[in-house]
Amino acid sequence: MLSFADTLTEQKNTHMTHIEDKVLYGGVNGTRQAIFALRDMRDMLGGGGGSVSVKWDGAPAVFAGTDPNDGEFFVAKKGIFNKNPKIYKTAADVDADTSGDLADKLKDALKYLPALGIKGVIQGDFLFGRGDLGKKNIEGKKYVTFHPNTIVYAVPEEQSDTIRKAKIGIVWHTTYTGSTFETMKASYGVDVSKLKKTANVWSQDAMLRDVRSATMTKNETETVNEYLSQIGKLFNGISGTTLRTLEANQTLAQHIEQFNNTYVRAGATIGDSRAHTTKLINWIKNKYKKEIDNRKSDRGKATQKAKLDDLLSFFGEENKANLIRMFELQKLIVIVKLKLINKLNKLNSLETFIKTRKGFKVTGQEGYVAIDTIGGDAVKLVDRMEFSYNNFSPDILKGWDKPTRN
Repeated sequence: MLSFADTLTEQKNTHMTHIEDKVLYGGVNGTRQAIFALRDMRDMLGGGGGSVSVKWDGAPAVFAGTDPNDGEFFVAKKGIFNKNPKIYKTAADVDADTSGDLADKLKDALKYLPALGIKGVIQGDFLFGRGDLGKKNIEGKKYVTFHPNTIVYAVPEEQSDTIRKAKIGIVWHTTYTGSTFETMKASYGVDVSKLKKTANVWSQDAMLRDVRSATMTKNETETVNEYLSQIGKLFNGISGTTLRTLEANQTLAQHIEQFNNTYVRAGATIGDSRAHTTKLINWIKNKYKKEIDNRKSDRGKATQKAKLDDLLSFFGEENKANLIRMFELQKLIVIVKLKLINKLNKLNSLETFIKTRKGFKVTGQEGYVAIDTIGGDAVKLVDRMEFSYNNFSPDILKGWDKPTRN
């Protein structure tokens, strides 16, 4: 039987797809990846092997290590993989390209990360830098907190000595190997045990190494197996041609994802899939009607009309029937994903909250990453009704929404 590892290829970790959207963007093979990832996580939580990491809600992303061209230490943003890689080796390099909080963090990374003795290139996310640690009393308990993005991470004050002494905090999640930046291959996971210790850096990795406290019961496993069986039957009933057409037409796939995200932003779930398909078509028509109306020239209007006609040509009766099945498949993938996330949330190493104008509210982790330890690829599992809604919601106060960030 094929596994998750058999379906994946190496790629740079600049974007990971939500597991249910593998169906949209990955065609037949992408859908298999999603199903096999769920199976592998089921096996892991049933006491078998597997590799999963926590998706920390850090920012910004940071790359660090040794420039393969000259052996010098560098830090970088995601521009590291440009044709002309953008990397920083001095504070002056950083100041010439960035400013504000981002520049402060990158310069601190240049100052403190060399002490870790990083070999090669690794990627992580900033959790805190200068001035980012705070002290909060939440529900009568004292914490040291950091709030890099949407989630507030909280460490009980009596356990916070190491964090309070650190100048920066970073969680590492991806290792890169290769003779040039352009040809580097990603493998998910960083062995922090090989990094040197320094009090100035609170350095973590994202891997979950002991899931025994989150092992599924027999009944939970049987429930997941039933859903996976339904997923397999639905997948077999969807035309490969429809999935391949979506895979080839990324614009159409993006429109479907954008439409689905309107439900996430509203905190709503997708109901009847047949009605959802009809609403999708109307949403696309209305979107392009606005584009057509906004164009002043006949040529501009005709261009937008042609784009609309091209998108609508997909929605013949056969493709619509397959799209309905695809939405049903995505909903079942989400159900299994949430069951797995709920088990994994029992493994939280830090307490997690969101900040509202009325105070703090308990939340789960941003999500998890199912890792193919052989092929080096991954898919993300995020509770979009919780984390993604919080991320979109203007009612949730974000860590970057403060005067010191620009």
